[in-house]
Amino acid sequence: MAILVTGGVGYIGSHTVVELLDANQQVIIVDNLSNANVNALDRIRQITGKDCTFYQGSVLNKALLHKIFTDHVIDSVIHFAGLKAVGESVINPLQYYETNVTGSIILCQVMAEHNVKKLVFSSSATVYGLPESLPIREDFATGATNPYGQSKLMVEQLLADLYAADNQWNIAVLRYFNPVGAHKSGLIGEDPSDIPNNLMPFICQVAIGNIKELHVFGNDYLTPDGTGVRDYIHVEDLATGHIKALNKLSENPGIVTYNLGTGRGYSVIELITAFEQASGKTIPYRFTDRRTGDLAAYFADASLAHKELDWQPTHTLESMVKSSWRWQSKNPKGYRE
Repeated sequence: MAILVTGGVGYIGSHTVVELLDANQQVIIVDNLSNANVNALDRIRQITGKDCTFYQGSVLNKALLHKIFTDHVIDSVIHFAGLKAVGESVINPLQYYETNVTGSIILCQVMAEHNVKKLVFSSSATVYGLPESLPIREDFATGATNPYGQSKLMVEQLLADLYAADNQWNIAVLRYFNPVGAHKSGLIGEDPSDIPNNLMPFICQVAIGNIKELHVFGNDYLTPDGTGVRDYIHVEDLATGHIKALNKLSENPGIVTYNLGTGRGYSVIELITAFEQASGKTIPYRFTDRRTGDLAAYFADASLAHKELDWQPTHTLESMVKSSWRWQSKNPKGYRE
């Protein structure tokens, strides 16, 4: 019985595939490589000494999905495939709704037709919008403030409706906070195809000299050093969370939702300082105006995942930044030769 991983060549997907192969699972990947590099597959093989089946294509391609489900005996699906840049979603909302929402609908239609009803869905903490208090629990009100977050929230709703209509489905919705870091081997990591949207890869690009300086958006928040505080979670811990969620589906839980975060926040300055100590590099930065919609602090209550999945993050801030630098210094051009 195989596990289908959509978007399995991407940043979080590739690390999860490594965990699955290390657990002796049979893995099938479908990825259109829009924000991934096929060279990551060779790196996965190097790390695990194992192979997986790869299809290049989109979850919007219903015929391709039917072929995959027909040609393989698939037990469950981990669904990463989707677009994920908040700023880009504001500029091009139609593309985000098509890829993230329509792609998920097509995937679920094909799963249902082939009677495969176990799904782990890659969601996001952006579905919480502007929380009234911290830390953020799964039972907090949702209300996304951008098309990316709204697309994730729409998929969550359609999955809830799907389960209400057919309770043979078992679905785990995982709301990520801020994934950072890289595999301990330094062979796979985050490799943005353009200017990074997230803080850690931006710092890495400054460290290797590809970008002159880091812009820190706001230094007048009500935080210890005035800069924004976020919950950063190591990508290997995140990958482990998916394995735990997959195991949960064997218990027939219905539909369950979990935060995956560390439960504490680090400021932008704390992240920069930790990276400088780990890398021996100086990270030039300058303060600029706050971005519209940014919050002073945002971090998870991940106690439910600890209780029900027997999962908790193991990496410290030091190991997060060390692994990020190991990946970037060994691969200054990412996966590109």
